[in-house]
Amino acid sequence: MARNLLKNPSGEEQMEFWELIENGGSQWRVEEMPGDCGHDFGDDGIKTYFATSFEACLKRQVVDLVAEGYSPEDLDGQPAVTVEDWYCGRTDCGCTYQLTVCLLDENQEELEKFQPDQVTLDPDSDDCSWKQVTHTFSEYGEGLRFISFEHGGQDTRFWDGWFGVRVTGSSVTVEL
Repeated sequence: MARNLLKNPSGEEQMEFWELIENGGSQWRVEEMPGDCGHDFGDDGIKTYFATSFEACLKRQVVDLVAEGYSPEDLDGQPAVTVEDWYCGRTDCGCTYQLTVCLLDENQEELEKFQPDQVTLDPDSDDCSWKQVTHTFSEYGEGLRFISFEHGGQDTRFWDGWFGVRVTGSSVTVEL
């Protein structure tokens, strides 16, 4: 089984290893499952999540594949790269969620990008339970050396505090 290349995918180490791209409102924070007006995750191994605020909160991690032990030759064979993320909203406030994952070459220039449409969760029409997004890259060409994983969002009512989207269980795997 391929290993998760993201460090601190669920906030066990607070914000360690994540670059804060946008840290608006009350800023990012880590909370324990299920949190106020939240849902259990369903995996006992995941006990925390990242919570966003009333202004945009985006964080990123860039994985250096060569530093992680992959040879340029193996990477030029275009192995499958699978990304996964879990997100949910609160049952009392709407939120938005977004994800952008880019495969990058040695100069960190984009080879391929996965960027699904922004999701809006509304507790009046959605149960706001944990949802998974997953994508597998293939046939993206030679030159892969880095992977940029960026996600986040905010609440839709601009309430002071941490009422925005919650994210956890993020992963990036390379299948050789």
